[in-house]
Amino acid sequence: MKIAILTSGILPVPAVQGGAVENLVDFYLEYNDQHHLHDITVYSIWHPDVEQHPALNSKVNHYIYIKVNSLWGRLKKYIYKQTHKEGYYHYTIEYFLDEVIRLIKHRQYDIILLENRPGYTLRIQDLTTSKIVIHQENDFLNDQSKEGMTIYDKAALIINTSDYITRRVKTIDKNSYKCKTVLNGIDTDCFYTAISQKRDFMGFHDTDFVIVYSGRLNKEKGILELLQAIKIINRADIKLLIIGGSFYGKDKQPTEFIHLLKQESEAVKDKVVFTGYLNYEQIPSYLKMADIAVVPSMWDEPFGLTVVEALAAGLPLITTRSGGIPEICDGVATIVDREDIVKNLAQAILELYHHPEKRQAMSQAALNRSKLFGKERYAQEFFEALTHIERTSV
Repeated sequence: MKIAILTSGILPVPAVQGGAVENLVDFYLEYNDQHHLHDITVYSIWHPDVEQHPALNSKVNHYIYIKVNSLWGRLKKYIYKQTHKEGYYHYTIEYFLDEVIRLIKHRQYDIILLENRPGYTLRIQDLTTSKIVIHQENDFLNDQSKEGMTIYDKAALIINTSDYITRRVKTIDKNSYKCKTVLNGIDTDCFYTAISQKRDFMGFHDTDFVIVYSGRLNKEKGILELLQAIKIINRADIKLLIIGGSFYGKDKQPTEFIHLLKQESEAVKDKVVFTGYLNYEQIPSYLKMADIAVVPSMWDEPFGLTVVEALAAGLPLITTRSGGIPEICDGVATIVDREDIVKNLAQAILELYHHPEKRQAMSQAALNRSKLFGKERYAQEFFEALTHIERTSV
């Protein structure tokens, strides 16, 4: 099939600036390059680091870039903002889409695949006879979504990152035949083969019990509640390693929430280490420094890639009953309820602290479970989902 991929309009593909969605696109494009399944054209914003990326040498994957952040691009975005009414998304994304539409409206594709942007459907539905496929990483299409029914009706297929997201789409149509769940994947090999960062590099001792949190430092991720649990525990040898910033890439300025975290950690500053943003390639070795991982999400996480990363690092895991998380790790992790979360986290941490034999069993179970989430399995199932499009298009 001939497929057009419309990316988010925020980060480039290949994922030279990171981004969960962008990395997932890279995985299935890599699989397509290896197996020559489809002729795919990717529409993405431009970044200078994409120029020499080896993915651009593919014979079956083609990349077309929109220079939204050049001087001329910024000027055109400003003009676009002044001359267009409020769109479905922020004007910067709408401008990117407008530029892509100029390119695709005279080209024919079998499928136009929208990466985590179901609202794009409203702009392209009358411009093409191509089948529209939505690939959702987030809870963006449900019975409360703006123009959700219109978007749902125009989509031939909706691929969702978890059964939780599929259930959310089905609030529009409980008997929906359009939905297909494809669980995300990661490059598990880079976690299996990683060598642990030395503890003294981060100021930890070999006898310390190190808890690791990895992810964005946002309120909904539960990092504040985890800090509060560390304060309740108040043991000198229990330490917390916090990996990440407030958004993908290096934070230019700390957010108000990060200031709050720093204030909260002041009382236990000898037990808490902030790494700030790390390149993704560094994450596996930092995770392996820890004794356990905690993913304390306080919102309905659509999937939770950091959960899979912790499993692949072989870490006993504590997480919350949130969104799609239980689909990933039920039976191999300690899953706590979000109600009274600080107390629940503290109790779960102390349970693992006092029972090394339980940690060992959970570590092996985590590694075994992680084998279900390799990037090859993800890409294979993703392309298999596309074969359902004829059956779902009625």
